[in-house]
Order: sequence, then structure tokens, then C-alpha cells
Amino acid sequence: MSDLFKLLQSKRSKAIRQMVEKGYLARYRVYVGNATCEIAAGAGEVWDIFQEAIRSGQLKDVYLSAKGCAGRCNLEPMVEIIEKNKMPVKYARVTPKKAREIIQKHLLGGEPIKAWTIK
Repeated sequence: MSDLFKLLQSKRSKAIRQMVEKGYLARYRVYVGNATCEIAAGAGEVWDIFQEAIRSGQLKDVYLSAKGCAGRCNLEPMVEIIEKNKMPVKYARVTPKKAREIIQKHLLGGEPIKAWTIK
């Protein structure tokens, strides 16, 4: 095996390990809008709901991250959920109460709440 091939294999293994450790390969990836206007609209409280559900163990196999401006101020705060092998689901005007329902119905129950989604 060439030294270059060994180096590439090592870098690939390291990259995969880092992705797993950070949760990028989780079943669900949850992105909460975190632009200035989304924070003003209440995204911080929405973030806290998802973060606490993960921290408490209620949600498992979920990666939580912030997302930048989507250019849709009238729909903020927004939450996007990406599940393996499915189309992303984007929720608009998410409140702490809606975030709790999204956790129960979508992330734990497997059923997106279509009335709150952006088409």
C-alpha cells in the first residue's frame, strides 16, 4: 500500500469518527434558526426546549444545531428537521409549546405536524 493511500485512509477514518462523535450521523438532525431576527422572535426559548429534551435523555439519536438566516422573517422562529432517507421538514413560527409538540409527535412519534410546516 502506498504512503498516500495510507494517509488518505487515516484521514477518512478520522473524519468519520469526528462525524459520529459530533452526532452528524444521528437519525434526526434538528436545526433551530439563530439569526438575529430569529433570536428576537423567540428562537432562544425554542432552542432551550430541544436542548433540554436531549440533555434529559427524552430525545436520543438527535443532533441539534443552529442555522443562519433563511430570509423568511415573517415565519420565524423556524425549525428544520432532517431524518435519514426522508425529505427535510421545516416548521414555521415555532413557539416553546409547539417545540414540545414537535418533540412528542414528530421526533418521538414519527409523524410531522403538517399544519405548521412550510411547503
